[in-house]
Amino acid sequence: MRRLTEVEIGELKLNGCTAEEWSRIEVSEDFTAETFRYVHFYGNVKIGSQNGTVQLFGGIARRAGIYHAVIHNCEIGDNCFIHNVYNHLSNMQIADNVIIYNVQMIANEGENSFGNAEPVALLDETGGRQILMYDQLSAPLAYVMTLYRYRPKLISGLEKIIREYAKSKRSTKGYIGSNCTILNSGAIKNMWIGEHCHIEGARSMESGSIISKKEAPVTIGSNVILKKFIIQSGSSVTDGVILNHCFVGQGCELSRNYSAENSVFFANCQGFHGEACSIFAGPYTVTHHKSTLLIAGMFSFLNAGSGSNQSNHMYKLGPIHQGVVERGSKTTSDSYLLWPAKIGPFTLVMGRHYKNSDTSELPFSYLVERDDKSWLAPAVNLRSVGTVRDAMKWPKRDKRTDPQLLDSINFNLLSPYTIQKMEKAITILKNLQSVTGESSDEFIFHNTIITNSSLQRGIELYTIGIDKFLGNSVITRLKKNAWKNIEELRSLMASDSETGTGEWIDLAGLIAPKEAVYQILDEVEAGKLPKLLAIEAKFRSLHERYYDIEWNWSAGLLERRLGKKAEELTIKDLIQLIERWKNSVVSLDKMLYSDAKKEFCLSSMTGFGADGDDKIRESDFEAVRGKFETNSFVKEIHSHIARKSALADSVIEDLRSLPSK
Repeated sequence: MRRLTEVEIGELKLNGCTAEEWSRIEVSEDFTAETFRYVHFYGNVKIGSQNGTVQLFGGIARRAGIYHAVIHNCEIGDNCFIHNVYNHLSNMQIADNVIIYNVQMIANEGENSFGNAEPVALLDETGGRQILMYDQLSAPLAYVMTLYRYRPKLISGLEKIIREYAKSKRSTKGYIGSNCTILNSGAIKNMWIGEHCHIEGARSMESGSIISKKEAPVTIGSNVILKKFIIQSGSSVTDGVILNHCFVGQGCELSRNYSAENSVFFANCQGFHGEACSIFAGPYTVTHHKSTLLIAGMFSFLNAGSGSNQSNHMYKLGPIHQGVVERGSKTTSDSYLLWPAKIGPFTLVMGRHYKNSDTSELPFSYLVERDDKSWLAPAVNLRSVGTVRDAMKWPKRDKRTDPQLLDSINFNLLSPYTIQKMEKAITILKNLQSVTGESSDEFIFHNTIITNSSLQRGIELYTIGIDKFLGNSVITRLKKNAWKNIEELRSLMASDSETGTGEWIDLAGLIAPKEAVYQILDEVEAGKLPKLLAIEAKFRSLHERYYDIEWNWSAGLLERRLGKKAEELTIKDLIQLIERWKNSVVSLDKMLYSDAKKEFCLSSMTGFGADGDDKIRESDFEAVRGKFETNSFVKEIHSHIARKSALADSVIEDLRSLPSK
């Protein structure tokens, strides 16, 4: 860099440019004054080479340079196009190839951490579960900070680490990364903006970070208002969205006038039209409809129907009531839940529920309102084609393209986390039956009503689910390892270590052994993990080792189901287990088949075949929806039955070829 020559200063003046002090401007060696017109310089300014061109939308090429702008204390990289900054560009570091066109103001004032260490009041609007966000925050760590308030030393330790991290991000200059485009926008204050970010029509942005990357650019659209926020890579925030004290994770999409306050959204969340207040939106939390309010709740893999609502306002001491809707649940149109409540994994919530329910130990259930009462049908969602379809679509809808994935997401429907709940659910249902009596028509469980038939069906379906999971684990183990005799088989069926043999938990997408998670937290409390990257790496390691650790839990389940230790197993035991697995797979697939068939019944054809008879109605339905037997999901069910049956027969044949003991 060098200072301007007297000739260059004269040329700039002829082009309508002024400077508070020309001596405080530094330029590149190949500086040419012709690309600067009506620019007013204040303070220290550094400007890179502006001899290239930029491409604008519509195929227009423009010469790099600065036109009609006030520049104050800025560093500007090579080949930038800055045109019509109506107020000023102040205290900014701007990288190469940046386009700034028709912007009210881009400025930084004072020293800022750009959203890092900003508080977010989750679940409890009064701040009782307040966390500090930072630009690499993951769902598991946020889960711990939100829910583990009963470990004050842990929380204070994490907050201290985050504040130290925020100090490392502090700067008196804002930042705009290379290849960013900022068009037709309002005031942009105290911002750190990563490379390849596209901002067009934003109304205002203040005190935040946008972690845009070349591999995963961020888009900010028209009429967006953002304050005290962080937006991670690959996300899109457009069309009138309003965010205040919010973290938006990787691959998220917020649009169509969605508004959120004091909320966090992790990987692949979608929010359209509705409103969020103090929510923890774990991965794949989706709400697409107007009049849908998510408030003071924790969710993940949620699909919120139109008009879904919760209430934390039955209080006398402030909005302190919270709710947890565990992974994979759905709320139907006009559903309502009174907090506090806890809804078990993969539950369908239908209707309005005015009592505080806890169905967390009864997963895969229907929670339905009838006559102003809450009725629970345990396990019936196991046979729902929608549940299986969701599990299949989630991995396919992962929009994260960043090489560094922050959230560790386990997509499995059946895991130690859900199977341990099924085991407990069977015990709960049998205890209800024994206490109330088998002849009872109804049973009361945590402010819900379970009919006798639903109870019996729940025990049956949970048993099938457990058999399926255990068979999956055993067959996978047998197929991945070599074995020649019963001794090697017995050794194979034993756990590899004690890790994972106890309770498992779901940390907003990360399914892991509780004991292993607590070991990480103990290390944080002891000061052995003083860096955020080290803590996140520990969580990521648990995710990467999931299938190895899962077997340790499955081995314990095998002993419980067979009533024998691994060293006592016989070939006959394993054959019977695999036969039960085959029966469970076929039984569930047949239930899915029957459920899918409902989508093709005559009542589903209502409204088809306009101006025609029944034959035309069926023809129109087939033209739009296709035939049942040729439906891709139905064909997959048939194929799945055939594949799994053949696999079971193959393993059984291998077992029978060994000498029995």
